[in-house]
Amino acid sequence: MIHFLSHILVQLQAFVVPLSFGKGIDSTTLLSIVWNPDKVAFTVFGHPIVWYAIMWVVGLALAYLVVMKLYKDQHLPDEKFDPLFIYCFVGILLGARLGHCLFYERAYFMANPLEMFLPMKHLADGSWKFTGYAGLASHGGTLGLMIALWFYVRKYKVNLMRVLDNIAIATPITACFIRLGNLMNSEIVGKPTDSALGFIFVQNHENFARHPGQLYEALFYLFLFPIGLWLYKRYKTKVGTGYFFGWVLTCIFAFRFFVEFLKEVQEPWELSMVETIGLNQGQMLSIPFVVLGLYCWLGGKYCKKLGEQPTQKKP
Repeated sequence: MIHFLSHILVQLQAFVVPLSFGKGIDSTTLLSIVWNPDKVAFTVFGHPIVWYAIMWVVGLALAYLVVMKLYKDQHLPDEKFDPLFIYCFVGILLGARLGHCLFYERAYFMANPLEMFLPMKHLADGSWKFTGYAGLASHGGTLGLMIALWFYVRKYKVNLMRVLDNIAIATPITACFIRLGNLMNSEIVGKPTDSALGFIFVQNHENFARHPGQLYEALFYLFLFPIGLWLYKRYKTKVGTGYFFGWVLTCIFAFRFFVEFLKEVQEPWELSMVETIGLNQGQMLSIPFVVLGLYCWLGGKYCKKLGEQPTQKKP
């Protein structure tokens, strides 16, 4: 972990630099952060290992450790925890991929359905090129995770709301690292700004500063994580009621709704949506998650029905 953090610091050093006017940088960007990290962290037998993939792995690994600790603290048997990670991983990855394909680029992927599932792109000459999964949507990942957990609780007979609450407590730290991965890829960028907090994303061939929307989200999720742990220690009896699930859904997607005002749209067709209703696709998709989160956080009727009763024993 120390080596990992030191590598991050190396990537960050010397990014705040005095820039000359001769390079097309105006005076409002002199104090901006010049962001130009190498997307590849290292290679293994000639195969590049990118920061984005590392951030995903680190985020999921930390969530795994947190939920394992929660299961042990709640005396849930190991045989019920062991398969949980597989369900979560498949649900998040499949949901995030399908979410991007169907929510943002539906026309293209309906015409090229194999590319939804294969980490490859079909080229005009008929050949295939490995690209990785270029396009993952957090809304789809959240929905995919919820569906996967429904299958998990049906098979392993764990209370649904208890599982959702435990996963929710760990979710912010995973979300934080995923957004850091977006930052390392110089993607999901913000709108132009003359603030000293702006980032000049060199790899996007730009010489002006933008809001680092990815970093705003990552820092907010990092802020949420210890709060969730503190709430768990203080209100441990609420696990299994949907309280933590609702709290996390509300906080994450409410913040996502507002931070989108500082971010560029992900697809050009969203511009007409913004002109018409003032909201982009990410904001529209966030609204139902906020509503569901508030419902669960405030103890909705069905949360009480699906949750554990005070006298119900944990498996």
